[in-house]
Amino acid sequence: MNLRNVFAVAAAAVVSFGLAGAAVAGGGTAGAAVAGSRTAGAAVAGSGTAAAAARGEAAVQGEAAMQAACPHAPAGDERCFALFARQRGVNAAIAAGVRGAASRPAGLSPADIAAAYKLPTRRNPHETVAVVEAFRTPKLAANLAVYRSHYGLGACKESTGCLRVVNQKGNAGPLPASAVPSGWDVETMLDVSMVSAVCPHCKILVVEARNDGIASLATAENTAARLGAQVISDSFGTQESGFSQAYAANYDHPGHVIVVANGDLGFTAANFPANLTTVTAVGGTQLAKASNARGWTEQVWNNFAGAGGSGCSAYVAKPAWQHDSHCAMRTVGDVAAVAWNIPIYEKLQGGWLTVGGTSVSAPLIAGVYALAGNAATVPLGYAYAHAGSLFDVTKGNNDWFNGAGGATCGHDYLCVAKKGYDAPTGMGSPDGTGAF
Repeated sequence: MNLRNVFAVAAAAVVSFGLAGAAVAGGGTAGAAVAGSRTAGAAVAGSGTAAAAARGEAAVQGEAAMQAACPHAPAGDERCFALFARQRGVNAAIAAGVRGAASRPAGLSPADIAAAYKLPTRRNPHETVAVVEAFRTPKLAANLAVYRSHYGLGACKESTGCLRVVNQKGNAGPLPASAVPSGWDVETMLDVSMVSAVCPHCKILVVEARNDGIASLATAENTAARLGAQVISDSFGTQESGFSQAYAANYDHPGHVIVVANGDLGFTAANFPANLTTVTAVGGTQLAKASNARGWTEQVWNNFAGAGGSGCSAYVAKPAWQHDSHCAMRTVGDVAAVAWNIPIYEKLQGGWLTVGGTSVSAPLIAGVYALAGNAATVPLGYAYAHAGSLFDVTKGNNDWFNGAGGATCGHDYLCVAKKGYDAPTGMGSPDGTGAF
């Protein structure tokens, strides 16, 4: 049992943390059904649909059917964090040849995201973003073409070198088995779509690991760096443990920015590899249009389907660039971006989908790093010294498992959004590219 994360907390705070070899409530330990973990099509008592309704949250299209794309990961594997629901009405209208509003996918468009975060998406930074995935996504290029065409992002083809798909060794073939049975196809399409949304002129490298094992994904991570991607996006993880920490070196690539999703179970034990100090850990938010100066409001993502992750590592020391006082070890996370109400296209899952989770947030932030154009030289922790180029998210909490509104952490910054740094949203969300 590892108790190295002894830390001071605010008065009355009760903080969950990881124990080596043991599952904590809400943690995603491989091979075990952990209390509070989401399963496809099932609501979790106290934190599911009923809890959302009790908080008066308005339903949006597809919410009732939202499910985890990768609902289970055996021991030694990592799970993708994508959530999705089929936009059945939109897909039916398209199939029937109906034009107009009925056939337009619902949710935030690339233009909405660019406006909310003031991103110069017309810029060509001449950078490559790699997305590390498990298994092979059939018709990946064709699906991406539908998404990019619909939103006017321009083509990104394999024939032009804009899109490249390789196996975990970096070769064009043989590619691994189909991702569709495991749900990783949804994750892959989500990732390449979000990179496209934020940085439409970036090249995209897709590295498809043989399976979702920690070792295979670690090998794919090394390949992404070796093939020259300036930014690498990882929307997967598992609860940190001594076993997972053995692969930490695979996520340490100076000269490359590695962006990792925090996970979708709210405030709980830290996930690997988001717990590492060699990566940028990304939390989730919800955006809504508003009549304020920014034109948008933003708060911590927390609803019936999940909440952006945060935690205090039991294994990783606090980096020099992180100065929060109630976690003596590495605090997860660093920055945040929207994690809800996003449309993508995956024909084998029915067509247009609504997706959510920090699986959305991570590739968006990866795209922002690439858009900034200096990913090969930006130092770790750069965002912490550039708060003026971030929107400070000060509303909401990610106390999802208990549904206690922040009481689980004593209403402390570890699970409640505050002015300045807080664990659910880090230093904030992008206000242009200046913090990246």
